[in-house]
Amino acid sequence: MSQTRRALHGVAELVLAGPQYRAAGTLRLRVTPGGFGTTRDPRLMVVVDQLVAGERRVPLDGTTCAHLHPDAGAPAGLYDDGSGLTPDEKLSVDPAEARAIMAAFSDGDTALRLFSPDTEPVLWPEHFDLASTVGEVNYGVSPGDGYLPEPYAYVGPHQPRQGEFWNAPFGAAAPLSELDGVEAILRFFRRGRDES
Repeated sequence: MSQTRRALHGVAELVLAGPQYRAAGTLRLRVTPGGFGTTRDPRLMVVVDQLVAGERRVPLDGTTCAHLHPDAGAPAGLYDDGSGLTPDEKLSVDPAEARAIMAAFSDGDTALRLFSPDTEPVLWPEHFDLASTVGEVNYGVSPGDGYLPEPYAYVGPHQPRQGEFWNAPFGAAAPLSELDGVEAILRFFRRGRDES
């Protein structure tokens, strides 16, 4: 996993989702212009390589989650997986890589909203992926993970499917480098729906 992706994942989990869960009972995050943020108080956002709280902007690179938020920590007891980042671990964030991750989330958010206008996409802090569930199928975008180290779109049916389209252990995946923007991601989601 890249250091930037791991750092952003850790900030999403420890600085945004954990404190939000303890304050408001939800760990759901959302895509925001240039990044991602909380859905409830405390209102925090990550914009490329900075934490934004109101008018205050703090660079992520070289700091720690504990420095960014006094209540930094994952939502306890909800899941076993996560970023693996500790609150006192120094963050390493490359702005160019952060912009690429934010672009993947932005394109994914737009495609998901076009695909299912009545469904609110959620950025999940556990896996650090953006997803919507429509029927019995998850549609989403990951910035990369242990399965594929680059941003990709995916379709994950709750029940396994057979066929050429289903090329991943969880369903189907397509690297965003092979999908030319929002329209191509949308076509991939529609094909996933048709193949389901």
